[in-house]
Amino acid sequence: MINIFIIDDHKMVIEGIELMLEQEDDFQLVGYALTGEQGMEYLKSLPVDVLLLDINLPGLNGIEVCKIIRKSNLKLKIIALSMLKDSSLIKMMLKNGADGYVLKNAGRDEVVAAIRTVMEGKKYLDQEVNDIIISSITGYTAPKNNPFPSLSRREKEVLGLILDELTTKEIAEKLFISVGTVETHRRNMLAKVGARNTAGLVRIALEYGLMK
Repeated sequence: MINIFIIDDHKMVIEGIELMLEQEDDFQLVGYALTGEQGMEYLKSLPVDVLLLDINLPGLNGIEVCKIIRKSNLKLKIIALSMLKDSSLIKMMLKNGADGYVLKNAGRDEVVAAIRTVMEGKKYLDQEVNDIIISSITGYTAPKNNPFPSLSRREKEVLGLILDELTTKEIAEKLFISVGTVETHRRNMLAKVGARNTAGLVRIALEYGLMK
């Protein structure tokens, strides 16, 4: 049996998680607390394997609770369960001893997977959290689903040179086409994505990965 404890200041969240846990035969909710201070008192006497811990708590916050637990003799796994998506907070929780980080909009399967993974001694980040961490390290954000019509091969060539900051004249010379043809391609691309100017075209191109 995996004994689970929750610290969250919203009773509705706790009740929702409890319903999730009840569907797993080997999960048991042994208690909950609405504050970090109250939670720490319970954790001293209850047999807990996994703690589901909110970060934004009144008084003693989740990061501080993490620190206290890791400095104590409490041998339990900690999964941050939060709405907070800030990469610095995620890293701080992991640095201070959290074994996993799951956003509160995650489904039951995600929460269950997180609990089982940390019980195996592994770290767990849900996909959105993982993307946030990667983006904070590399500066790369995955392009959104592209809702726009496909660009032609030549339009992509022109767009690539625009992204390289070449002027219209330089693009024309590089592709051996006229300045007027370059402008025609530019106007067609503006119309396809609904951009008002080249700056808007560049922004949308980067955001939606139009060069792919």
